[in-house]
Amino acid sequence: MSDKLQSTAQPRFALRDIAIVTLRGRDCIAFAQAQFMSDIGALGDAQWQWSGWLTPKGRVVALFAVLRLDAERIDLLVLDADATALATSLKRYVFRSKVAIEVRADLQVGGAFAAPARAQAAIAEVDAHGITLDFGTGDTPRALSIVARELPVPDDPQALAEWRRVDLAHGLPRLDERQRELWTPQQLSLERLRAFSVSKGCYPGQEIVARTHFLGQAKRGAAAFTGVSGAAPGQALSLDGQAVGRVVSTAGDFLLGVVPSEHATATLEVDGGLVEPVPLRGGLAR
Repeated sequence: MSDKLQSTAQPRFALRDIAIVTLRGRDCIAFAQAQFMSDIGALGDAQWQWSGWLTPKGRVVALFAVLRLDAERIDLLVLDADATALATSLKRYVFRSKVAIEVRADLQVGGAFAAPARAQAAIAEVDAHGITLDFGTGDTPRALSIVARELPVPDDPQALAEWRRVDLAHGLPRLDERQRELWTPQQLSLERLRAFSVSKGCYPGQEIVARTHFLGQAKRGAAAFTGVSGAAPGQALSLDGQAVGRVVSTAGDFLLGVVPSEHATATLEVDGGLVEPVPLRGGLAR
């Protein structure tokens, strides 16, 4: 791979909170279809979608993008989670399947606030220079690139913080260790990203996800707020002194929380300050 950025001349910066896990082998698609919450079988070569891995009780262990390279390789772009721990856990379910699972220490992920040259929506660009995905929306172009580890991709804390803020603004949760295995896909409103399926068949947690969907039992969902810089994941979101929800992810004075639907447009309190509701943006679904 060469150090060619597949986008405009905007500088690329490191996204060190995203790791790559590769699944290889003739059974890798079937294995992923049976384990992950999205419809992996619907992907063609060089296509990607949002997905995740759930506990048997339907709680989110990890969120990631799934990229199918070909019939015998898929890459997971793992957001925030311990990729080594995730790979180790997945290996317990391989059994006799012909699939190898590897954390890619030889690859790194970079981002740029620029439209990719050829990748578009759910279609990735894959060539000798690396892999480029369109992580942007109509109002915020972004290109994510996967390149060799030895290539120079500098750190830029300010750009990284803005990248995270864009994720949250479009309803993509960034789950730290304290938020794992707490939320169902519906509580995180992951249907907005088309990140789970209720019709593809069995996977861990599928029964809970499907029951919630078909019985209409999702009473809480994701909502965005702004106004307090000191909030932290796990803190209570309160109304009139009563906790009504929890903070899930933060980026500066912007936060994503899980609250009852009737409070998604209310001014709430967190960490001693007031936060105002902000409409979630669309455009990040794949």
